Formats: sequence, structure tokens, C-alpha cells
Amino acid sequence: MNKQILLALLFVNICCTKQIIYAQEKNNEIAAQESIQLETDKIFDKLVQIRRDFHENPELAGKEKRTQELIKKYLLDLGLQFETNIYGYGVIGILEGTKKGKKIGWRADMDALPNDFPDKSDFKSKIKGVQHGCGHDIHMAIALGIAEVLAKNKKTLHGTVYFIFQPEEETFKGAKGIIENKIFAKYKLDEIYGLHVTALPAGQIMVKPNEMFAYQKEIEIEFKNRLSGEEVKELTSKIRNSLVRSNKGSKPWEIQSIDSKIGLMNPNTIFKDYLIVDENFRTYSKNNVFYVNAELYETDAARLKNIIPTVEQVIRDNNYASQVLSVKYIKENPTVLNNPNLTSISINTLDDIYGKGFVTINYGQVPYFNDDFAYFQQKIPGVYFLLGGSNFEKGIIAMNHAPNFEVDEECIRTGVKAFSSLLFQRGG
Repeated sequence: MNKQILLALLFVNICCTKQIIYAQEKNNEIAAQESIQLETDKIFDKLVQIRRDFHENPELAGKEKRTQELIKKYLLDLGLQFETNIYGYGVIGILEGTKKGKKIGWRADMDALPNDFPDKSDFKSKIKGVQHGCGHDIHMAIALGIAEVLAKNKKTLHGTVYFIFQPEEETFKGAKGIIENKIFAKYKLDEIYGLHVTALPAGQIMVKPNEMFAYQKEIEIEFKNRLSGEEVKELTSKIRNSLVRSNKGSKPWEIQSIDSKIGLMNPNTIFKDYLIVDENFRTYSKNNVFYVNAELYETDAARLKNIIPTVEQVIRDNNYASQVLSVKYIKENPTVLNNPNLTSISINTLDDIYGKGFVTINYGQVPYFNDDFAYFQQKIPGVYFLLGGSNFEKGIIAMNHAPNFEVDEECIRTGVKAFSSLLFQRGG
């Protein structure tokens, strides 16, 4: 047998081996995805119960001690290692697959809100003045569910998944504190993902590349002397009119994000290009200085630099320049900025597994809300999803930070299935 024939046979053998390995990997993936869906259904009722435990026992930012203990116990029962010396009452659960792969992060926020809004649920908060009125109890239940489902598929899991249970999201301190911790830095994550439940239909997943929310700023004007109520009203009205921008005839300051004609899922949404300014400016005096403050929301990063000069011009035009000490931002939180490439990959991955159109495309930017997940994205490529929690037929409206905030717990099942599938695929 000559050399050429030997080389040809060797080449064929290598190709066949690769095809066999590839077929085995595909079979493993299919089996894992089937297992993910089956295991999610098995633990769903348990996840509902732990969510209700979180809901009944909420803890404010910086006080998430009991919450941390529940999470630690759950992770221990799964056999996962965990780290707690990262920031506040944060916990990072670590799940190592048996195969080499990426280091993937999944973030779930832990803290509750300081309020006593009406709550229609049968498992109301037992802590006066504290509620899970933003859905972080749902987020934690989903993250624990993903951890359990992937732990049961450890033998075919590539890479390592880090489940980041983050405290102090509502105060915008937790993510920054974790990112700046040397222990967290040593993990060197390749990618990071997270979600937020909101008033979309239960189980609907929505995402877009780049900005998910408008840029949130708070502007402050310092005056030497107190202005009368009438002067404040007149000046702030002119400032607001000089800044506010929206599509002709639209009112993006009125929450209508799920409206099919003007909402986020419409390519012509009114939430694509706007600048919203609070109608009521806040005023107060301190140390003989008079302050006028307002929050604003801008979709276009390039326009942010024009806001302060515009306000200063209105002040000059109305003869208040001699009375003003300063005009400045006192809050400039970063906004959630999804990595375009990972966003596209995530959409395609979920659509391949669960059917085309499984993920809804978001064409706008949500006003009034933001998330300190943005700090993770400044260091690690990441994607942040919106997950629907409303069931309009049952009168369940998952409008965050609002009275009677309520979540259809079926969204937990969707969240665990979908994002267990995504993380499993991304590990390889």
C-alpha cells in the first residue's frame, strides 16, 4: 500500500472520528436540553415555595442576612462551593462542569424595597415597611433553580458557572462593591447574564443590544436666595419645556411599554427617542442655599452633554444667572448596556432551542428604571433580559415599585428552563 493511500485512509479515519465526536456532543446537548426541561418541572413547586419565603421575609439593602443564609443552605444542599467574602451579604455559588469551557456568570439581586404598598398575595411581607415590590424574590428563585438544574447536568456541562447573589441593588452599591473586590476579580469571567421581571406577559422574554434603559440623571441647581413658589414653578416649567423631547403627539412619560402600537416590541415605538424630565421639581434649603432638583431620562448618549448648557441658558434668559451658584448632576448612574454580539448569540440560541420568535425583540429604552448590573457590564461582556411576570386575565400586574405589584409565578418555570438552556450552551 503506497504512502498516498495510507494518508487518504488516515484522513478519512480522522474525519469519521470527528463526525462521531460531533454526533456524540450533539446527542449530549439534546439530552441535556431535555433534562433541563424535565428537571425544571420537577423542582418548580419547591422554587415557588422558596420564592414565597423570600417574599414573606424581605430584607432591605445592606441587611440581607437571613436571605444569605437561605441561599447558602440551598447551594450547600446542591453540593456547590460558595464564596461570601465578596461584598455585604452577597454569595457566589460555583458550579464546575466536568468539561473544559468558559467562565459564565449569572446575577440575581437580593434586596427588598422600603414601602408598605398594598399587596394582594396570600403570603404578604411579615416585616413592616419592607416589601419585595420589585421582584428580586423571583430573581433569586430563578437563579437557585438554574443552579439546581445545571448541577443535575454537571457531567455534560462545559466550563464553570458562577451564581452571583448580589445585595444592595436598590441603592446601586452592590454590583460596584463586588466588581471592586479582589476575590471576584480572580474569577475572570468571560460573560455575564441576568434578568429582571417586569410587567410584560408572564414568561415573555425581551432583550435588545446596547441600552436597555434610558440614561438616568439627577440635575441640581443651587441658588443663593430662596425662590418663591411661583418663581420656581415658572422657571422649572421653562427648563422642562426646553429639554423634553418625544415623537410628535406621544407621551413616553406615561408607562405604556406593552402597548402593541407604541410599546417596546414595536419597531416604531415611542420609547426609542425621548428625553423625559420629572414634572415636579424638588426644592429644599440647607445652610442658606436653596436647591432645585429633578430627575431626567435621555435615550441618546450623544445628547447628554447638551443638558447642563441648555439649563444654564434658560437660567440666563430668565435673569437668574446672578443668583445661581451651580448647575450640576448629582446622580449619573451608568445604564445597562448589552453586548451586541452576545445579545445576538443569546437570541439565536434560545430561538434554536425553543422555537423561532421565542425571544421578543425590544426596540426601545425603558424609562424610570435602571439596574446596577451595568457595573458588571463595564468589566465583563454581558446581557440583561426582561422577563414578563403579568397575567392580565387573572389581574396580575408585575409593575415594579407600584402598589399591588404581583407576579405570576409561572414565569419562574420559564426563567429556569430558558436560562439554564442558555448557560449550558454558552459554557462550551
